[in-house]
Amino acid sequence: MRQKLLPLVFALLAFSSSIKAGGLLTNTNQSIAFLRSLARNGAIGIDGVYSNPAGVAFLPNGLHISFNVQNVYQTRIINSGLTIPEKERTPYYHQPFKMNGGNKDGIKEFKGEASAPIIPSFQIAKNYDKWGFQMGFGIVGGGGKATFNGGLPSFERQIAMLPSMLASLPKELVGDDFKKGEPGYNVNSYMHGQQYDFGLQLGATYKINEKLAIYGGARFNYIYNKYEGNIVNISANNDGKMVNLYDYFGTKANAMTQAANQYKQMAEQTADATIKAKYEAAAKQYEAAAGKLNAAKEQVADKYLDCTQYGWGITPIIGIDYKTGRWNLAARYEFTTKFNIENKTKRDDTGQFQNGVNTPNDLPGLLSLGAQYEVLDNLRLLAGYHYYFDKDARMANNKQRLLSSNTREYLAGVEWDIKPGITVSMGGQRTQYGLGDGSYLSDLSFVTSSYSFGFGAKIKVAKNAHLNIAYFFTDYEKFNKTYETSTKAGTKDIKIQNTDEFTRTNKVFGVGLDIDL
Repeated sequence: MRQKLLPLVFALLAFSSSIKAGGLLTNTNQSIAFLRSLARNGAIGIDGVYSNPAGVAFLPNGLHISFNVQNVYQTRIINSGLTIPEKERTPYYHQPFKMNGGNKDGIKEFKGEASAPIIPSFQIAKNYDKWGFQMGFGIVGGGGKATFNGGLPSFERQIAMLPSMLASLPKELVGDDFKKGEPGYNVNSYMHGQQYDFGLQLGATYKINEKLAIYGGARFNYIYNKYEGNIVNISANNDGKMVNLYDYFGTKANAMTQAANQYKQMAEQTADATIKAKYEAAAKQYEAAAGKLNAAKEQVADKYLDCTQYGWGITPIIGIDYKTGRWNLAARYEFTTKFNIENKTKRDDTGQFQNGVNTPNDLPGLLSLGAQYEVLDNLRLLAGYHYYFDKDARMANNKQRLLSSNTREYLAGVEWDIKPGITVSMGGQRTQYGLGDGSYLSDLSFVTSSYSFGFGAKIKVAKNAHLNIAYFFTDYEKFNKTYETSTKAGTKDIKIQNTDEFTRTNKVFGVGLDIDL
């Protein structure tokens, strides 16, 4: 075969090195109090077990409990383009996504959706005169889950090149089959991914005096990632009919093998040396053609992935809180957590998720600063700042080096006690990622810089109980990634221009109950 088919590297591996919980995928929404006011870094409340653990020391003596449930709906959208400059005069081959759902500009939308009806978390604290003890649990990192029923751009990019490659195959192999009619292709692909960091935090506070408290503790992190996907029924248009390429090449290969066997038999049956040599040469040609067709068949075979990844690590945490006048100032530091994740693979047709292999998956360190100011006895302003040390956290293939800077978050909020027992609040958050040229981003697991907003209320429903309700949403920016790749057709390099536009949506409704005993 003078022209090789484009190797169909199962594109699930495109995000194999991007599996990362924490840092760029850290979940700070651990309470309904956060959802309704966001800037909780300097606030004093039971939700501070996560956001301001030292400040929890200033709650009254006794037992404080908070139960939280969130309902989350997310979409992830990738608008991808594929352009082959040397095919500019052939519109379909020039922008091959047009052949399978792409728009007039050759851009195709790939959409993933996820919903989680119940995401629980809780915080518990027991305070004494000087000492206090805390425990908290939640999903503190990870990208959640998403299902792409139409696959991902990295699945389809190489398949989209097939019609052009098929049209250039030698006549002796496929005749003019793929030169008839309008070019086209089809593929059924699916991807479901989950990324979770379950965190159990334990710690203690010590109230040095009525103004100053400190905290020391640790979070046990358990990482669970699950990936299931497939690429099946790769087909191309053959004179107006979609033909499964695996079956097509298999049938052609069998025909070539039969022809080779016939010529071998004919060579064995003749005594004429000249004719014998002619038959043997023909048999070799047909054998070679069968080998090339069988190789092409395997490139377009159905492929599957079923891999689960596990890992754990411990994050040391320290904190401090200082009260002065109407101000409350706080800080906490979470140390970088070094650990690996291990593949538990049931099936891997990619060759990239070998069972038992460990890869680095550090959780980055975090510096959190916060302040609260009482404008009036019933009115409080809140502010916060997060700085994630992403570039210091090891990832597979040192992927963290692709980031241009560490992540920064700026938070602000306001709380107003409109009457005894009823508090309303709202807040916003600006998140800025150092994504550089976008090389860090992958199809399944990606983020973009964003603005988040939340509002809600805290309502006294019993002598020692308050109900929290909130709505929270995130407006993600669009991030455009442009990059060039190449592939070989025979001895010739074909340059490919690729574009990806990433964006997301995120909507959360939460209900929680705070109890003081």
